[in-house]
Amino acid sequence: MQRTAKLIQFKSTGDLGIQITFPYNKEHVQYMHKLEGRKWHGDKKCWTCAWTSGNIQKLKDWGFEMDPRFSEHEDTKLATKIKQVFVSKIKGLKKTLYPYQGEGVQFIEAHGGRALIADEMGLGKTIQALAWLQLHPELRPAVVIVPAVGKLKWKREARDWMDRPDVQILYGAGNDESISWTNDIIIINYDILKNWVMSLKKLEPKVLIIDECHYIKNNKAQRTKAVKRLAKEIPHVIGLSGTPIKNRPAEIYNGVKLIDPLALPEPWPFYKKYCGLKHNGFGWDWSGASNTKELNKVLTESCMIRRLKVDVLPDLPTKTRTFVPMPLENKTEYRDAELNFIDYLHEKKGEQAAEKARAAEHLVRIEGLKQLAIQGKLKHCIQWIEDFLEVEDKLVVFCVHRNVAHDLMEHFGEVAVKIVGGMTAQQKDDANTRFQTSDKIKLFVGNIQAAGVAIDLFAASHVAFLELPQTPGDMVQAEDRLLRIGQENNVTVHFLLAQDTIDEKMAMLLDRKAKVIAAVTDGADVPQQSMLSELINEYLN
Repeated sequence: MQRTAKLIQFKSTGDLGIQITFPYNKEHVQYMHKLEGRKWHGDKKCWTCAWTSGNIQKLKDWGFEMDPRFSEHEDTKLATKIKQVFVSKIKGLKKTLYPYQGEGVQFIEAHGGRALIADEMGLGKTIQALAWLQLHPELRPAVVIVPAVGKLKWKREARDWMDRPDVQILYGAGNDESISWTNDIIIINYDILKNWVMSLKKLEPKVLIIDECHYIKNNKAQRTKAVKRLAKEIPHVIGLSGTPIKNRPAEIYNGVKLIDPLALPEPWPFYKKYCGLKHNGFGWDWSGASNTKELNKVLTESCMIRRLKVDVLPDLPTKTRTFVPMPLENKTEYRDAELNFIDYLHEKKGEQAAEKARAAEHLVRIEGLKQLAIQGKLKHCIQWIEDFLEVEDKLVVFCVHRNVAHDLMEHFGEVAVKIVGGMTAQQKDDANTRFQTSDKIKLFVGNIQAAGVAIDLFAASHVAFLELPQTPGDMVQAEDRLLRIGQENNVTVHFLLAQDTIDEKMAMLLDRKAKVIAAVTDGADVPQQSMLSELINEYLN
């Protein structure tokens, strides 16, 4: 039997691939483990792998007899054909992927469902993973491990992008024998995974998605041990992380080893070569970075794809808006207040009281709902901000109430500055300058009215709204603080909304109504009374 590499087309997906045959040889088997998307077919006594230029070059280097169609001209032509066909054939995907996101899905597919998507935050790593799940409805159940604050967002994104997914979120201590398991998508957070590992393993998951996979950096942590136990024998493992590899290589080691066990050397050689291993007098420290270009090449050639915003700007709109559902800690208290408000509206609906007086009373009650919503979600908002700052450089946060800004400043301390009402012009300018120029200042906290105009915040490309203003004009002006005049850049806007509350109703109105669209595009203003009336109608209906 000769050592041959033949161009084929996979019947299951229609993608091009490579079929490899050779007489059994231990060294050649080791070669196969270095190929992207490799798979052994016992019935046909052959290997297959993804059709990529990297795989083709490796097979050439190892002396395999190559299919004559593997010419440079054909490679380029066929690669273009694959990129054009692949994204359009994801049956049931409800929205359109950006071109680079389609390439990300293709990358996962080419690697046999074992890949690390390391795109910069805001480029849609979640969407790429979900699109690949939609491409393979036969690969179920799929388990998604996420930080606690991300569970609701994953559920929302799955329902927005996939065709009628059955999404199950796990809570609590686990091992509940009475639970009715879905055979589709199961979402669980790191903190409780250890309680559910055995139950999940009994389901024999086909796919494991590890969101923010740098969370399993510590081998002694319970969550790391739990993820490793669960990952055993799961055929497809996808890791997501926006953490720059060049800063903390050690943090990504466990995630990469779960995805591709042969991509990296054993821990100590890895720490010595890539993590600046040194003895600090008390013990060994591998929190540094060394040989980062070589490590990037190793990861890219094995299982990782990473794109920065600057790389894909032509694909992106000026602004990308995303809604992040936040759990509500005071759900019972909020629901009681909301029901009282609805009862009040129905009671007053038929009265002919003076419009101004009625509007004033409505405002007071609506303000009470807003206060309860921000109180109930603030802890989770802070956790989201902490998670963000672990992987990204700077963030702008807008709120409405001064006490919210105070609580954020109290929590984030020396890495944050604020601009709120009552500050002098000099104090505002100093805070603005520090955020724009200091590497130590990671967070800007601004009251929408005080900080939404007349300042530049383009040191950041991400902004989060913890509370929403009354008019879309105020919202757009606040977002635009991050846009650099005269240059193309993309701003990602995160709306941290308490689920099923007045937050979501206000966001829906700001985003949906025709007058809001006019405010965004033409700069027209929307009277507060109009927004108030629409909000009341939402509750009455």
